Amino acid sequence: MVYKTGQSVVPGKLNVHLVPHTHNDVGWRKTVDQYYVGSNYTADEGCVENILDSLIPALLANKNRRFIYAFFQRWWRDQSKIVQNIVKQLVSSGQLEFINGGMCMHDEAATNYIDMIDQTTLGHRFIKDEFGVTPRIGWQIDPFGHSAVQAYLLGAEVGFDSLFFWRIDYQDVAKRKKEKSLEVVWQGSKSFGSSAQIFASVFPESYAPPTGFNFEINYGSPIVQDDINLFDYNVQERVNDFVSAAISQANITRTNHIMWTMGMDFMYQYATTWFRQMDKLIHYVNQDGRVNALYSTPSIYTDAKYAANESWPLKTDDFFPYANTLNTYWTGYFTSRPALKGYIRMLSGYYLAARQLEFFKGRSKTGPKTDTLADALAIAQHHDAVTGTEQQHVADDYAKRLSIGYKEAEELVATSLACMVESASKTGCRNPATKFQQAKDNTCPLMNISYCPPSEIDLSRGKNLVVVVYNSLGWKRDDVIRIPVINGNVTVKDPSGKEIESQLLPIANASLGIRSFSTMAYLGKSPSVAPKYWLAFSASVPPLGFSTYIVSGAKSSASASVRQTFYRSERSQNKTIEVGPGNLKLNYSGNEGKLTNYANVRNSIKAFLEQSYSFYSANDGTEPFISPTDGTEVFQPSGAYIFRPNGTHPIKSEGQVSFTVLRGSLLDEVHHRINSWIYQITRLYRDKEHAEVEFTVGSIPIDDMIGKEVVTRITTTMKSNKTFYTDSNGRDFIKRIRDYRSDWDLEVNQPIAGNYYPINLGIYTKDNRTELSVLVDRPVGGSSIADGQLELMLHRRLVTEDDKGVREGLDETVCVVDKCEGLTIQGKYYLRIDPLGEGAKWRRSYGQEIYSPLLLAFSEQDGDNWANSHLPSFLGMDPSYMLPDNIAMITLQELDEGKVLLRLAHLYEIGEDKDLSVMASVELKKVFPEKKIIKITEMSLSANQEKAEMEKKRLVWKVEGSAEKKSTVLRGEPVHPEKLVVELAPMEIRTFIINFSYKQVHH
Repeated sequence: MVYKTGQSVVPGKLNVHLVPHTHNDVGWRKTVDQYYVGSNYTADEGCVENILDSLIPALLANKNRRFIYAFFQRWWRDQSKIVQNIVKQLVSSGQLEFINGGMCMHDEAATNYIDMIDQTTLGHRFIKDEFGVTPRIGWQIDPFGHSAVQAYLLGAEVGFDSLFFWRIDYQDVAKRKKEKSLEVVWQGSKSFGSSAQIFASVFPESYAPPTGFNFEINYGSPIVQDDINLFDYNVQERVNDFVSAAISQANITRTNHIMWTMGMDFMYQYATTWFRQMDKLIHYVNQDGRVNALYSTPSIYTDAKYAANESWPLKTDDFFPYANTLNTYWTGYFTSRPALKGYIRMLSGYYLAARQLEFFKGRSKTGPKTDTLADALAIAQHHDAVTGTEQQHVADDYAKRLSIGYKEAEELVATSLACMVESASKTGCRNPATKFQQAKDNTCPLMNISYCPPSEIDLSRGKNLVVVVYNSLGWKRDDVIRIPVINGNVTVKDPSGKEIESQLLPIANASLGIRSFSTMAYLGKSPSVAPKYWLAFSASVPPLGFSTYIVSGAKSSASASVRQTFYRSERSQNKTIEVGPGNLKLNYSGNEGKLTNYANVRNSIKAFLEQSYSFYSANDGTEPFISPTDGTEVFQPSGAYIFRPNGTHPIKSEGQVSFTVLRGSLLDEVHHRINSWIYQITRLYRDKEHAEVEFTVGSIPIDDMIGKEVVTRITTTMKSNKTFYTDSNGRDFIKRIRDYRSDWDLEVNQPIAGNYYPINLGIYTKDNRTELSVLVDRPVGGSSIADGQLELMLHRRLVTEDDKGVREGLDETVCVVDKCEGLTIQGKYYLRIDPLGEGAKWRRSYGQEIYSPLLLAFSEQDGDNWANSHLPSFLGMDPSYMLPDNIAMITLQELDEGKVLLRLAHLYEIGEDKDLSVMASVELKKVFPEKKIIKITEMSLSANQEKAEMEKKRLVWKVEGSAEKKSTVLRGEPVHPEKLVVELAPMEIRTFIINFSYKQVHH
């Protein structure tokens, strides 16, 4: 029988848009490769190859069928030219539509906006190159809560017309169903308001079809049996079911259009089973005539909603935190797998720097590239990757991919730097003679555990250690470099050959213990020598440039300008110990080494300040509660996704407190052994006005079979009135009020987990006098559970599984031979107190420095001949020029065809800082002094279409209750082709493709 399936929208009728889709995770219970080929069947049944192989013939069988897809590139590469041409026809006819279009469906809590942009750009450029299309729809159907940055930046600013998702708080959903406000106009940015708004649609139940309409093989929904000669003929029954499900959804939806998401995780492995039933439903439902059913896509649905000319409710802020029932807050994953989160963050900053160096050297067709790292980082942004919500073997797979990408990028960095230190002209080079220690990790990724073979060389026999320090930021940077050395008899010379001040700090035994265990675990070998000291010296590095420092053995120990005082804290000491060589002073009580006071002598800030550790014991789920949604008994433990604490336990110092102060001219360190599994070093630098806290947590003991979630708290006497601020993907700061939601009256049932928010950049709180800010080195969860207090969750180790699908407890272990222990985590956070209104300057500028640390490369040199044959420093920009303090260069990348992708970001929001929340401008002629710009094209954020084209197509949605006035939003003017000055308004990110003609300039 031939079914009539060519139906389009019918005005005046309820239109049911059937949107066939599949949701394919790039790793979760299986690795990305296993999901693609369908192996490891016991872990999960998904096979992406089968899905795509069966989908194409099913679409060809009926031109009215449609499908939407993401996760495509790998399959595409394996196809013959014939199949590729067929697919191109399906795409151009609209039967197959790419939505979202990134390399993955990224998470929105633990991702940095730069990574979100990079992974989306990678996918969008692939789709543009192969198919000539630009995706129109945001499709974030599975992440666990949704960010403001996703709405305005990765939505409106990439040219999307709408954004579809599902997971928002159950209390929020209930209210929105009553008010028909599941579909809204979302203005996610205070700075941009309506100029970056997007139509956002929340699915009422999930991204699965309505109950009874899942036609995956073996799924049990009754098929449409329409052969009158066979038993079980049920056409009218199935039509009635369809109409009643449609009407019940229409009762909570505005306009006469509703969407049915016809698919689920890894479905359509046998696509015909779905399409056969949908063909029949469309045919018989439309014959029945009560409602109109049609094959559709999110684009068609969006256009229909737009054509309805409705006014929509307004949404500002975001959809965090997310709870799907009473005690089920998905806020644990903000911290889960902190080592993987830290690794991803570290490599993200490295990737940014590596692309700059690739640009300076010139991209080579044959040599090492950054592409492998780009792919690995893109996949790592997936909502079951950076989140820490995957199985252990999958987390290992992500780390392995990142490591392979890093190795190749590291080779590129080494050859680029070698070229740059040898070449006085900036026109590139081919085979540099300088070798930066490749085999031994020229950039020391294990420096955090004081393992860095290139710096641990014996300098007593006339060898020198050359340290090249590269700065990927657009402004000059002064920082203290610390490298491990095996003996203390050394001197440091700056790029001009002048000996500079340096300082030795003994490496703590705690660090050496981690060093030997971890190198054995990760490299399979124990280090032959153990360094005795950290060598610290001040480096000053130009923007987008490097400076070279030479470390050599000192002729006699007297010349080493090193001053140190050791305090061994005894309990009998009752006096206060003041620490800090610069403006910032911290006071500790002598008898127990407890932090008591914070003082900045420059701005006269004085404050009571305490810092402590606690753990939440994890709920093991043995106590059931009654679900408010369906009245069933629910058992909900803490797990990879869920944070459900069962009591707070302060971590008291055990026995004699080990408390040591190391003093020097550049920095002071306070070493603190909190207990047998927590060690902390607090650093105060002479030239910086913040404290750097390095924590080592682990192995978290679980012998009592109780999972533990470890937090640190910073306590002041500030009257913060329940209010604090957390960043959205490292970009905008959003106001949070404890036990409060702006969209509904919150019923508080989890006062801790329900007040946790994702933190990528930092968290701050304030009163009428001061503001306390804490910045982080990786994504974590955090909150202000009491006034004047901020807390960060640093590590979690759990013995139960939270029953959200991963089928595995979050118990990360590291094994050496037969000895396994819980994962030890090492990380940093940074804290500072400022006068009210002055904290943003530090949060923004220092936050950028944390994201883009100075990159170090090492080379050994005999004798003193380095300076004669090498450039001591390099400036990528005009020597007299720096980017303004409020602008960051977040992308500088040479593309394959010799064009260059440049992205500049304004770091401040409207009203955030009295001096820096203003229009700023960048002179491109000074950014690229050696090159002539022959063409510059402003692009959408993901660089897949011209900005002007995107703006022309933008749909303007009406907002409920707002008068028709357009608020004027500050944005930079178009770039003048001769003047080449880029203006950026607060929070603006501008993306350009630049064509250069290369001038030959010799110095």
